Amino acid sequence: MAAKNYFSATRIAMIALFSALAGVLYILNFSIPFAFPGFLEFRFSDVPVLIGTFALGPVAGCIIVVFMVLIKLVIVSTSTYFVGDLADILVGFALVIPVGLIYNKNRTFKGALIGLGVGSLISTALAVLLNRILLVPAYVHLMFGGSWEPILGMMTPLFPNCTRENFHSLYLWVSVLPFNLLRCLVASLLTLLVYKRISRAINRLNERLVPKYELTEADVKKRRLVTVLSFAAVALVLVGLALLHYFLTT
Repeated sequence: MAAKNYFSATRIAMIALFSALAGVLYILNFSIPFAFPGFLEFRFSDVPVLIGTFALGPVAGCIIVVFMVLIKLVIVSTSTYFVGDLADILVGFALVIPVGLIYNKNRTFKGALIGLGVGSLISTALAVLLNRILLVPAYVHLMFGGSWEPILGMMTPLFPNCTRENFHSLYLWVSVLPFNLLRCLVASLLTLLVYKRISRAINRLNERLVPKYELTEADVKKRRLVTVLSFAAVALVLVGLALLHYFLTT
């Protein structure tokens, strides 16, 4: 009996490609100091993540998000005690899971728009929540020794009257919320512009790499297990290298 192999050669190759591209773009971030606090860094890494999710599904999209962050940690390490990197993984999951699930159910332009809209809203909402309950407290206590002065100082160029009492109102609703909506909007527009061309190339590659024989259920399960173990092994190696880089540079 023939069975479908989820982790085909094409899928594995595309996950690796999109992870590497997203990892590079994740490192090449920049701030928009005239509109948002300087520590909110804009990046285009969501574009290959979303393209990979459209082409390969939500599971592959989540894998790309994890490897994207791990690649960045290996190359440039972390400046947030890994807290910000964990938040980026969770916010990435919140974007790609709705996008992938909705688009898989309705593989049309309308389905893509709905998926991107829902994913953007969920991802933005989670970003606001994580900043409130995790990121700001972690930065204040881990990076600044419990002092609010450094983080308030980063806000005053845009908000001269920012104090500890009104910090969360200004930061969450005037900075984090519009920043993440803009991030998702730009990524969604760029993805819609280039996805169809890339998807045709992926489909042609898949036709060349698809096995000429049918796989049995046992073969598929064996390949799936080997692939999952391989992904786990690569992830563990990257985690080890990231930790090594961190401890050698601190």
